Amino acid sequence: MKFKNMVVATVLAVSQVAMVLPASAEEAVQNTNQSKQVTMNSSDETIGSSNPANQNQSGNGVTEGVTSPDSQVQEQAPTDTVDGTAPVEGEGTDNGNTVNPVAEPVTPVNTDTTVNSGNNQLILMMNSNKMYQNGKEYIAGYPMEVKNGVSYISIRAIVERAGFNLTFDNKTKETIIKRGSDELRFKTASSSYKVNGVTKTMKGSSYVVKNNFMVPLTAITSALNITYSVDQSAKKVIVNLSINPVASFKVGNTEIVAGETNVQYIPSSYSPTGLEIVNEEWVGREDVFSTPGSYTVTYRVQDSSGQWSNPYSLTINVVKPHTPPVANFMTNKDTYKMGELITYSDFSTDEVEITNRQWENKQLAFFTPGPTTIRLTVTNKFGLTSTIERTITITNETLYNRDDFYKLYTPVGDKFAFDGTTVPSWEKVNYSFSSEASTLIRSNSPETVYSEGVVYRESANGNTRFMIHHVNSTGKNVKMYVIATNNNSETTRLTQTSLGFAGPNQYATGVGKASVDRYYESLQTGSKYKDMWIAPGESKLILTDLSAIAMKNGDVISLFSDMYSDRTLKYIVIMIDASKDPFTTLPYLTNLLEDIHNRGTYTEATRVIEYSDLVGETPVRLMIGDNSKDPFLIGTDGVNKNSYKVNAGNFGVVYRIKLYRVAPNTLVTFNPRGGRYYGSIMVNGNIVQMSTSGSLSAPNEQSVLYRTGDREQTLELLFTAAPASNLSVNLLLQPLPEYKN
Repeated sequence: MKFKNMVVATVLAVSQVAMVLPASAEEAVQNTNQSKQVTMNSSDETIGSSNPANQNQSGNGVTEGVTSPDSQVQEQAPTDTVDGTAPVEGEGTDNGNTVNPVAEPVTPVNTDTTVNSGNNQLILMMNSNKMYQNGKEYIAGYPMEVKNGVSYISIRAIVERAGFNLTFDNKTKETIIKRGSDELRFKTASSSYKVNGVTKTMKGSSYVVKNNFMVPLTAITSALNITYSVDQSAKKVIVNLSINPVASFKVGNTEIVAGETNVQYIPSSYSPTGLEIVNEEWVGREDVFSTPGSYTVTYRVQDSSGQWSNPYSLTINVVKPHTPPVANFMTNKDTYKMGELITYSDFSTDEVEITNRQWENKQLAFFTPGPTTIRLTVTNKFGLTSTIERTITITNETLYNRDDFYKLYTPVGDKFAFDGTTVPSWEKVNYSFSSEASTLIRSNSPETVYSEGVVYRESANGNTRFMIHHVNSTGKNVKMYVIATNNNSETTRLTQTSLGFAGPNQYATGVGKASVDRYYESLQTGSKYKDMWIAPGESKLILTDLSAIAMKNGDVISLFSDMYSDRTLKYIVIMIDASKDPFTTLPYLTNLLEDIHNRGTYTEATRVIEYSDLVGETPVRLMIGDNSKDPFLIGTDGVNKNSYKVNAGNFGVVYRIKLYRVAPNTLVTFNPRGGRYYGSIMVNGNIVQMSTSGSLSAPNEQSVLYRTGDREQTLELLFTAAPASNLSVNLLLQPLPEYKN
């Protein structure tokens, strides 16, 4: 009977152990002769080794990937205490015996060196709640175990031994581990967790057993880049807790020149555990390197615990001092007649790149006899300069007078001065025009906007052109939006065929010119074409280039766009605080009052001018925007429907001009009449600036657009006035002087 009782007691004792040990623990006993230690990185799934054929045998390995029967693990559903704090770990029971909290070390039972560890290692005994650190034994609230093939550890056990910070978020019900700037968030019964705000997947789901919150060991080691190794023979997992500070640096200079550049070292260092950085060490650092070459500079730091970071090294390339560029140019001759074309050839060189050329007294021709000196100064990317000058001689002979010379030789896109007071006496091109169906929505008043609000509203269908030009004077950053609303019972298709947008910046004439340039470019390339569909009752942002960048106080924006809708759409143009949402803000906006500038809705906003008679044999002018040959458009104010509007200057109107017969040897120029003009025009599909050297002044400057050759030609021009410039303007056609040798 005594023997029988002993057998029963032994069986019961073994069964109790089996309920605590994971399946993988049964295998290590078969490998007691093993002395192999396996080192693993933080992303490995399996701790220890397993032999599927011997899963029912006893052992002491801890292996992820070997499934332990669920009936062998005692689980407890997570519960919150009355005060909402996290479940307490470290105060559970093990096989009915009270265990000490994790934070309290107990006297080591086994003083063998196989379980002793240094400051930087935490030894977890397989299938045991014992842990060793710095030669002391600690008791975890619950043993490390395998559940569904994943090795789990009590979260409080590793946190307290590793010196991490452990908290609980009552709102999100998350257990939080913090190490320096790193943060891990776990939830009970979840297979995902957050690492610095990014959700990641664990190898298994977390759970609570005997008030101990259990998570996969590799979830913590992977997130915090902690390495560990497995010693199968000693039945232990060795976690490397050596958290050295981290050091790095960068160099702020884009280039380092020997003997010249003060090197800008920008160090960066931190402790993952939040310790203070108390010391630093540089090797090879020089504020100024005296000779060219490659230099290795190394940096490391020390934290308050005495730990040094790994050295961080950069190779710094030091180049030889730069040499200035070499300025050089030649003229095709040394001696010229007055009014004779001078050809310049620039032979300047540099080791890398010349970024600027500054000419002094460079003229296409001179009209005063005597010696004349021309200078050229070139600058390279390093700011080094070089200057050269050459002197030529101008004789008393005249080849061309000043007026004839500039008509013949001013480059296309450049301007020249003349007596513009004679132009009104020139014969007018007696053209007639037709119109294409196109609705112009001109949002240009108040041009200077002092408060948030609706600057324009209108409904339109078919071909629609937007011209939007405004200045922000609200005193804060704002954005402009165009909202299209479909009040139809069917989906409306809205097609953007062209777009030119410029700004925001504080130069109105530059912004106006650039918007027209880009509008022409979109006509050439079709790059701004896009379709959008607006459902019944839907409001959608359109012309989103307008709101891509906030306007600072004083900034100007300018936009041209051609669109087409197959049904009527309601458009609203608004300016609001840059931080506000346009849709939620719109119901609270009021209509802004107009100023002296023009706003309105105008139909037939594309004018087609075709002229089939011969032009150019005598001086003639074709007038645009004069309200005589080219009358101003009449329209209405979309904000105040009872208001009658006149589009003074016809801004926003696109002119398609076709001159079927332009005489041989004809000069075609652009001459502003209403004031300063800063813009461009398309000639036979090419964009021509007016002028490349700046704006044109009325009335005594003209910019060259085109010269015909020795035979009659057809000329096509496309023009729209640039915002912030002045109308009216003239296209001048006149005979070229005779070329001389």
